[in-house]
Amino acid sequence: MNGTVLTVAGLYLVILLRAGATFAAGWFVGSGVRRSRFSERIPAARLGRAEDAIRRWGMPVVAVSFLTVGFQTAVNFVAGTLRMPLRRYLPALFVGGAAWAALYGIVGTGVFAFLRWLFTRHTGIGVAAVAVLLLAAATAVVLRRRDRSPAGDPVTGREPS
Repeated sequence: MNGTVLTVAGLYLVILLRAGATFAAGWFVGSGVRRSRFSERIPAARLGRAEDAIRRWGMPVVAVSFLTVGFQTAVNFVAGTLRMPLRRYLPALFVGGAAWAALYGIVGTGVFAFLRWLFTRHTGIGVAAVAVLLLAAATAVVLRRRDRSPAGDPVTGREPS
């Protein structure tokens, strides 16, 4: 079997299990979602947007959410808390999950094939490219953490008086 097909099939299984478990967690938590520990992991604004979208559009929101980053977890969880019927949720999960698996599987294997080609033909450029990507990722993490930290003295961490 082709490596890309196996990758897409594996990712499809992963997304079905992950999204299904997130939906089930929402189902069991029910209306107490805002008071749960799990809700601390998803910002309230994101939960609110997901709830509004699901109430308005239903199944298509669940399917399309798989093409977003971060929003899909909130949508699957809120769909569970709203007790979306399985006859509506499962088709959206299967379609959206297939799109997600195909997108990430095909793009992912394409990126790895390109990197393999780059490292075998132009090792120096490949190493430099990976170094730049790692530096960019580290910078993004540092900037994001700095934006989330409370405003205070950067040395002492105390609030200004």
